[in-house]
Amino acid sequence: MRVKCVLCDKIEKLDDQSPLAKKLRNRPIHTYMCQACHARIKERTEERKASGNFITYSQQAEDEAW
Repeated sequence: MRVKCVLCDKIEKLDDQSPLAKKLRNRPIHTYMCQACHARIKERTEERKASGNFITYSQQAEDEAW
């Protein structure tokens, strides 16, 4: 199966029987990201966390009156 990275448009081949290929084939909402882009995002996110400028927002559940 040929896949294209959503960030850098690099085309790679995946084994047709791999779990990732099956997931991409059966659920079109899932997108593929190459390992280089994934590592780059992970590295930069860790840098932002270390700098203190990274805030994670969690959605608080509000109880309804009725």
